[in-house]
Amino acid sequence: MADCATVGVFDSGVGGLSVLREIQRLLPQETLLYLADGAHIPYGEKSQAYIRERLVRVAEFFRAQHAKALVLACNTATVAAVADLRERYPTWPIIGMEPAVKPAAAATRNGKVGVLATTGTLQSAKFAALLDRFAGDVQVFTQPCPGLVEQVEAGDLDGPITRALLQRYLEPLLTAGCDTLILGCTHYPFLKPLLAQLIPPSISLIDTGAAVARHLRSQLEKVDGLNTGPALPTKFWTSAAPDSLEGVLPLLWGEAAGVERFSD
Repeated sequence: MADCATVGVFDSGVGGLSVLREIQRLLPQETLLYLADGAHIPYGEKSQAYIRERLVRVAEFFRAQHAKALVLACNTATVAAVADLRERYPTWPIIGMEPAVKPAAAATRNGKVGVLATTGTLQSAKFAALLDRFAGDVQVFTQPCPGLVEQVEAGDLDGPITRALLQRYLEPLLTAGCDTLILGCTHYPFLKPLLAQLIPPSISLIDTGAAVARHLRSQLEKVDGLNTGPALPTKFWTSAAPDSLEGVLPLLWGEAAGVERFSD
């Protein structure tokens, strides 16, 4: 039965492709489905009630596609909706995202950690709880990054506007002496090459894509749900114009693919 099932991966836009990439790397035998709610991005400006409503529609879509698990590859969607979804679908593995406060606290050498994230993530109660639980004696400096998601969505990973935004957001964290930076949005790993040009090589970058892939594997192992046969090609949907996602797939996913319209 597992070999017939798929894994659904969701993000409000293209950032979740960074997580999809890690899942494919760790679980190449799994058939993956990806849905971007591009017509409603950015989620950081939406109410939690609105996001929860969207995610129920997304979940029902993936269940109709016989997805055996759902990965919310979006920090904002996780904060707003993961608890509601787990209550609604108690037997369905649902894996969320959260900023990597614990590994960053373990990695820092001078006790100063910076967080680049969306405003919605930084203002959430869940993020505050993570700080209380894992930060300990570590100083955490947070930096909201409006505009970066939109730059990645447009496939602009190193242009002058993206560079200027990133330099502006890095400056207070570097001035504070942070030696470890958390990439607290799934869009931001695509900016690692540019980040490498803007920060000293001694600064560690932490994101959670690989950890999410490992957690997915663990959850599927618990229910004997890992595929053993060859995977089918990854399928893509978006609620925006399909050509908007098709245009950035070669850059962000590494290969071209057709995209279908998600009609809700």
